Amino acid sequence: QVQLVESGGGLVQAGGSLRLSCDASGRTGDLAIVGWIRRAPGKEQEFVAAVTWSGGETSYADSVKGRFTISRDSAKDTVYLQMNSLKPEDTDEYYCGARSSWASVYNAWGQGTQVTVSS
Repeated sequence: QVQLVESGGGLVQAGGSLRLSCDASGRTGDLAIVGWIRRAPGKEQEFVAAVTWSGGETSYADSVKGRFTISRDSAKDTVYLQMNSLKPEDTDEYYCGARSSWASVYNAWGQGTQVTVSS
């Protein structure tokens, strides 16, 4: 199994930046994709970004394209989400998830980290 721990959330003013980290441990050699979703009470879960573990291919939600960048450091088993030009509507709980190569869905999740953007 893979364990994920997020960090880097916090309070920032609109237009500011934050970098989230997702540290993976356990059977990281099985990882295929690592991604971020966000969710707030009363709102639907929203895909944010994902990166393939081996090739580094990335994908983004339209709402964050051009502002957020996902990257991975395979040596450190860490995935980063650099968030720039933050908006109040980016306020959410952000979760890191991972899908192992043998799984058909995301099979590991972190505990979440809160991002709050003030106007």
